Amino acid sequence: MPSRPQYALMSGKDKNMVIFVCLTSAITFFDFLIYLYMADYISSAFFPANIDSGMTRLQGLGLFAVGYLARPLGGILFGRYGDMKGRKPLLLISMLATALCMVGIAILPTYAQWGVIAPSLFIILRLIQGMAFGVYVPLAWIYIAEQVPRQYLSVACSYVTASFFVGVLFSNAFFVWLNGSMTPVQMLDYGWRVPFAVAALLSFLPLLAWRFINESPFFIEMQTRKPLRGVRQPLTLLFKYCKHSIFLGLLLSLMIASITTVVALLLPSLIELSFSLDNDLFVFSHSLGIVFMIFGCVFYGIVSNHENFGKILVFGSILLIGQIFAFYYHLQAGGDYILIMYALLGFFAGIVGMIPAIFVQLFPTNVRLTGLALSYNVMYAIVGGLLPFALGYATSYISFSPALYIAFIGAMSIMVGLYFYHLPESRQLNRVI
Repeated sequence: MPSRPQYALMSGKDKNMVIFVCLTSAITFFDFLIYLYMADYISSAFFPANIDSGMTRLQGLGLFAVGYLARPLGGILFGRYGDMKGRKPLLLISMLATALCMVGIAILPTYAQWGVIAPSLFIILRLIQGMAFGVYVPLAWIYIAEQVPRQYLSVACSYVTASFFVGVLFSNAFFVWLNGSMTPVQMLDYGWRVPFAVAALLSFLPLLAWRFINESPFFIEMQTRKPLRGVRQPLTLLFKYCKHSIFLGLLLSLMIASITTVVALLLPSLIELSFSLDNDLFVFSHSLGIVFMIFGCVFYGIVSNHENFGKILVFGSILLIGQIFAFYYHLQAGGDYILIMYALLGFFAGIVGMIPAIFVQLFPTNVRLTGLALSYNVMYAIVGGLLPFALGYATSYISFSPALYIAFIGAMSIMVGLYFYHLPESRQLNRVI
């Protein structure tokens, strides 16, 4: 750390920062996932009535994909701003943009009331929120990495990653309650507004603690060391000096995006295409898997805090590959132990919790947010925009398609892990180019 010894203990202020970012991360992830759970109702509210239910569903998923496509633009524009002006003001901007978009959508008139103006405004708000979310995720990792003592880097980043899945878990519980509390007619009439109103309220709550939030000490030190060249040219410096880091960032982002999207979000829908299971038990199993994914994130974060990152990534990837195939063979055999198998799959998928700690070390301070946001969001836009449709199509022909894809990602992770295993210790976080 610029202002204290590398092996200092976490202070009470450090712990409060971690809690604040984790709480905000869980809320932000819930905000972003509303579109996935409410795709049919949103499509019915903002588009002309369509007899074909499949087309209605496709429209809803398209609106969810729009958020992914907006993320790279937000990552580049806002990431550059965060490297030039600071982490704290960008954190406020991303939080406010998300909250205001939720308010706007909650009160937005429908297609039946305003015609084509309604979907146009909805898409604009969705794009703004996608841009804000695109910069928030890497910003959360960077902000925590630059706040806590160096020896807590991995575990602190894993807490932030785990908090994203807390948002997924809350989303599951919330929409189970909402769909059980309202009839489909009520949901179409006004019920679809409820999650946006709740999300808006939750998004504004963390701002009550804003006066306790400090600027990153790394950014403050950087301004002192290189006030002109180091701050005003993040994009130019990034592509001139950090091409290798961008490539590694894309690979790491592919791993995070693929495992998160498949295991935490898509797997229930994909399994239903090929296997018949008790619906209530299956919903509970998925939620249990998310709980153990949270535990797995923290576990891998703690372990990689004390062991070589590459070695842990190799062993974790091997376990994930073995478990995803065991999970699918178990489904094929009847799925009698779905709770145990889903819990194990979630825990091993928690390997994503250790990746952000190495991710933030790839880039120097003055281009860190730009590089991280660019790599992460470009890859997430590709994976989030294409993978649901590609895996859905493939699963209709080969039931094991999700397992094969995760195995491919696991094999790639093993190679990346071997690469990092033979690298010397990562460079200092406070370096500047």
